[in-house]
Amino acid sequence: MSLRYVLPICCCAFLAVASTTLGQTATESSQTPPTDQKAYQQAVDRALAFLQTKGQQPDGSYAGYAGPGVTAVVTTAILRTGRTPDDPLVAKSLKYLEGFVQPDGGVYAPNSQVRNYETSLAILAFAEANRKGRYDKLLARADRFLKGLQWDEKEGHGKESYYYGGAGYGKHKRPDLSNTSFLLDALRAAGNGPDDEAVKRALVFTSRCQNLESTHNTTRFAAKNPDGGFYYTPAAGGTSQAGNTPDGGLRSYGSMTYAGLKSMIYAGVKKDDPRVKAALAWIQKHYDLTTNPGMGDAGLYYYYHTMAKALDAAGDDTLTDAKGAKHDWRADLRTELIRRQQPDGSWVNKNSRWLEGDPSLVTGYALLALTYCRPVATKTKP
Repeated sequence: MSLRYVLPICCCAFLAVASTTLGQTATESSQTPPTDQKAYQQAVDRALAFLQTKGQQPDGSYAGYAGPGVTAVVTTAILRTGRTPDDPLVAKSLKYLEGFVQPDGGVYAPNSQVRNYETSLAILAFAEANRKGRYDKLLARADRFLKGLQWDEKEGHGKESYYYGGAGYGKHKRPDLSNTSFLLDALRAAGNGPDDEAVKRALVFTSRCQNLESTHNTTRFAAKNPDGGFYYTPAAGGTSQAGNTPDGGLRSYGSMTYAGLKSMIYAGVKKDDPRVKAALAWIQKHYDLTTNPGMGDAGLYYYYHTMAKALDAAGDDTLTDAKGAKHDWRADLRTELIRRQQPDGSWVNKNSRWLEGDPSLVTGYALLALTYCRPVATKTKP
């Protein structure tokens, strides 16, 4: 099966597993009861036990039939929970991923049609595991490979083109926000900042995926549905996995709006920028932990992970919804994920679209989301 079905196209399925940010500790609430700490750790421990006893294959892979992407997602998640690169569970998977390093610097399966996805996710895993420069050369070569996949003047698409700055499944593949979001995650993990030219180009494409007419976005779609959310791509006629408005606009949806917000912040856009403000306003109107807004339960666990990553990047501990109610989004998400965990320690989506029927992939998403929702003990008076 192609990895294309592993990664939510609408949210794209792959986590965007988050760039160097994945190696950083998420902001934590200082008012979490001890019972929440215990429930959180139990959920993580049960998930790790599932992955070790039922998820990982003898060669170190997870869902290896889909290529190396799922293994990269899960390995990054395990590392983020505190396991080290030398832990047997992790080391076996790292060795498996190393077997996909190609002469051109990419990390992908032979004949892969999703080279951007696979290489981006591999970069996240190797960056998380990098100790004492162990993967420095691999990461540098993979970084160059990814930049070579990005649409720009070399591909015949200058800044006026809706393709410009985006990334697609592979060379000469139509760009989309999902792939571009993963590209930005990987570029950041490899050490590129907002001043990097590839990051600047990716921001151009990301801005054009937003339903917000501005100097950054003059696409014909922006004015037709100006709600501030994000959709899949303006390229090749424009596509939204959530469908079109009656007048031909592209509907915004949850996973891509969080991916767009996160991508803009990673590219250096500040919170007072109209693009960020508009995205946050959409999120306030559609704050939801039961569905992927606009998509129902399709890509739900990718949505959870992308939501956690984006709100953590935004730096706010609380989110005020459209009705004025304040939410501790970390506590809300943590509670929802723990509630949904299966008896065997895994997570799985009853809607199997984008391979979310695979418990290893979905457990990887859930663990990654939880790493942004770590509780801390309530401070007690002396």
